[in-house]
Amino acid sequence: MRHFELQLVLIPGAGNAYEAEYLWKQGFKNVFVLDFSNAAMQSFLSRLPDFPKSNILIEDFFKHEEKYDLIIEQTFFTSIFPSQRKEYAAKTAELLKAGGKLTGLFFNHPFNFEGPPYSGTVEEYQALFSPYYKFEIFEDAYNSIKPRIGRELFFVLEKQGV
Repeated sequence: MRHFELQLVLIPGAGNAYEAEYLWKQGFKNVFVLDFSNAAMQSFLSRLPDFPKSNILIEDFFKHEEKYDLIIEQTFFTSIFPSQRKEYAAKTAELLKAGGKLTGLFFNHPFNFEGPPYSGTVEEYQALFSPYYKFEIFEDAYNSIKPRIGRELFFVLEKQGV
């Protein structure tokens, strides 16, 4: 597990932070959760009281300034207004170290309601992220939960440049 301890991982808009809980239990000790909701972070701590308080960041993602090796995207991107997506793509690249990666899931189907969550298309995602990232993996998710089968894209994007 030594290799994993060196990696700084950020989960923005973490909400219930189930991903952070899983990683923590797998031995990842440099996991940081970021959310503007104190209540969400308190709920997370009630499930995982040994998680370091210093790794809980209650603040605005768009104002955050630390650097990470990996950013995990689960549902934060789909919860922000589509008008903020370009800023999100730029901000994730700003927060990543050289060669850092952004990974996670995007919805890939239209919703029949006004979000959030907000969906998107392959073309939209490629246009938003290609100025900052090399697309290593960008494909239909093969292991989505039953209600989302065929409706999610799994991606691993590597930050371009220095």
